[in-house]
Amino acid sequence: MDKQYISTAEAAKELGISRIAVFKKIKKGDIKAKKVGRNFIIAKEDLDIHQKKTLGAADKHEIDQAVKKTIKEYGETIKLLGNA
Repeated sequence: MDKQYISTAEAAKELGISRIAVFKKIKKGDIKAKKVGRNFIIAKEDLDIHQKKTLGAADKHEIDQAVKKTIKEYGETIKLLGNA
């Protein structure tokens, strides 16, 4: 039997993030969830939609800029940590 809903722990595992991060995404409205008692449940179809979200050109550009800035500011430190 295929489950229609999953727990926050299962969602965290599927997304490769912590349960706390799942709760934050629920609070922000990034992940739709239903409250059942003290717990949240997430419809599998809503999680599937969230997983298939792709980055747009603006998002990719923002990430590229952040990576370049990080390398510029911390490049030497990153290299030294990589050799540790």
